[in-house]
Amino acid sequence: MDHLPAAIVLDRQVLHREGHLPRVALAAIHDKLDRAGPSMDDAKRELQGWVTEYVSLRLQQLVPETCEHPEREVDAGAAAADGPVLPGTRIRCTDEVISRLGRIPIPFVRQMVSQKVAETARAENVGMVDVKFFERAATF
Repeated sequence: MDHLPAAIVLDRQVLHREGHLPRVALAAIHDKLDRAGPSMDDAKRELQGWVTEYVSLRLQQLVPETCEHPEREVDAGAAAADGPVLPGTRIRCTDEVISRLGRIPIPFVRQMVSQKVAETARAENVGMVDVKFFERAATF
């Protein structure tokens, strides 16, 4: 499957998972009725594992761009050598700012916050974004 495009591989994985659900559900029902075989906890864990894997695959289909990391610009490499920068910019920031951005779980919200902080830093001619500036600038 290494020669197939990622989208096709992902589609096949989703179809495989969708085909596996009825077997998992039927096995859990059968086990409960017969009381022979895995416990309900085992069946529940197996079903939860299937759901987790299925949701992960579907999310990759819906928003593949959030799963890929674009290469940095060549001239941004010099700025990165001096320390971290706000994602998608050349504006330097502290490690704590990068950590706080990383704690924002929704990718497009994280991107909006980063852009807002970068715009404010440019408008106020700030060379280094620290936590205090980040907290003030990130407020909508």
